[in-house]
Amino acid sequence: MFSKISLIAACTSLYVSTAVAHERAVEFPDTEDGSVVLAADLHTHSVFSDGEVWPSIRVKEAHLDGLEVLAVTEHLEHQPHKADMPHPDRNRSYEIAEGVRADSEFDLMVINGAEVTRDMPYGHINAIFLSDANALLTEEPKQAMKAAKAQGAFVFLNHPIWLPHVSDGIARLSDYHKDLIAEGLLQGIEVVNGTLDGHSEHALQIALDNNLTVMGTSDIHGLVDWTHNAGAGGHRPMTLVLASDRSEAAFKRALFDGRTVAWSYDDLLGREEHVKAVVDACLTLEAEPAVRDYTVISAKIVNTCPVNFTLLNQGEETFQNTGDVLNVKRDGETAVAVRTKTGKGQMVLTVDVLNAQIGFRKALTTRLVTAIPAQ
Repeated sequence: MFSKISLIAACTSLYVSTAVAHERAVEFPDTEDGSVVLAADLHTHSVFSDGEVWPSIRVKEAHLDGLEVLAVTEHLEHQPHKADMPHPDRNRSYEIAEGVRADSEFDLMVINGAEVTRDMPYGHINAIFLSDANALLTEEPKQAMKAAKAQGAFVFLNHPIWLPHVSDGIARLSDYHKDLIAEGLLQGIEVVNGTLDGHSEHALQIALDNNLTVMGTSDIHGLVDWTHNAGAGGHRPMTLVLASDRSEAAFKRALFDGRTVAWSYDDLLGREEHVKAVVDACLTLEAEPAVRDYTVISAKIVNTCPVNFTLLNQGEETFQNTGDVLNVKRDGETAVAVRTKTGKGQMVLTVDVLNAQIGFRKALTTRLVTAIPAQ
């Protein structure tokens, strides 16, 4: 008879052997200032807390999804499987995940973390870059945050729109959270959470108003493929981190500096300068030479990113072949015919990127510029 652990291991082996056929890399071009865009999921669970899979699955999924950073963040206090899997060492899930990564030689950073799980006004808070998660098992939640800070951890507030904690679904900071921010014990906040299918413009505005890092996470408990249709056009929510290079030190520094964009479905959320840097790296405008004396110029918008963009033309130059709302497909080209003034010089399209949010109900505005080639 199989034990529960051996069944989990068997399922893990089966999943790993069949999943490698549909790798789906997350690739964003470098930004204009030379920053690299690192895809990270910094909130995940396994059977070592309330998840449904062994930690090795999390590593294999992250590799298939093209992530560059994966955080292991088991609940410290919420341990529903402890009768079957007693594990007094709260670092064990990370150790297994890191061992799998090392044995596989995946190009993936796996970092140790934990979720401090309390009722409001404390809520659920993640700490990552931990050297010892056990030190955060404290009676008083603020002592856990101080223990995290002593380890140089990055700390962020989880799912502030979770209905059991806020019945109206509106993110707010409690006085306790405000104290943590004032004492330098809280650096980020989730604006996107995949387990809740949650997207919060209120949380985005809280981040902007309180100088908190914008976070997007999966908070995955089951299989990523089943939950987010990964491998068949979908993707897990994640954080895009604009770092100076691909090292762990640069990644951590960028998190503390708030150089992030949350990505969920086709939505990008973050500070204007960071969202604009990502969007501008994704989209370029290319024009063809004028035909005869026509001032309507054929052009195309090239999108080199795995995001579909919805653009609203706000400029003087309008489109001959479509209305002002333009859908630009991911990893592709979209043809446009632009009514220019002279058919010469530069073509300039001023657009609102409707799925790129930089504040509460506020979309990014950017410009696509190209030279019109001479005939």
